[in-house]
Amino acid sequence: MREQLNKLHCQYMVIDSYVKHNFSFTPSMSLYVTCDSDDEVERLFTALAQDGAILMPLATYPFSKKFGWVADKVGVSWQLNLADG
Repeated sequence: MREQLNKLHCQYMVIDSYVKHNFSFTPSMSLYVTCDSDDEVERLFTALAQDGAILMPLATYPFSKKFGWVADKVGVSWQLNLADG
């Protein structure tokens, strides 16, 4: 299966291999989302972590006032960051 998405002047290509591999999704590729509010980052983190895995807890880090990294229930990796402001 092959699909192309065009959003925000960017083209994304998604390919599903018919060949069986010994790996699944990997966190080396993440979707990075900058959230505009504390409520938004909390809501997204909680929803994505449900039945998934927390890779980095939602917390303050030297590089962000609020950041969390989670793999959702199907294994897609998400990095959520609260925008500076």
